[in-house]
Amino acid sequence: HNDDYTTMEFVVLVLQKFFQKNYAEAQAIMLEVHSKGYGVCGTYTYEVAESKAAKVVKYARENGHPLKCSTEPC
Repeated sequence: HNDDYTTMEFVVLVLQKFFQKNYAEAQAIMLEVHSKGYGVCGTYTYEVAESKAAKVVKYARENGHPLKCSTEPC
């Protein structure tokens, strides 16, 4: 989800670190988040998706960012 505080660089880092996106893919998703307010990082089983979202939020808080990451059924 987009916010006014988390840097674009940090979002790209998170996409690479937790979702195994290459730089170009991470940039594209980050720009989608920036323009639409949210973006899709991948499709996973419920348990994997929830775990990834929790890890992203924990990592963001540890690094001083209010980044929000959520899951939804597809």
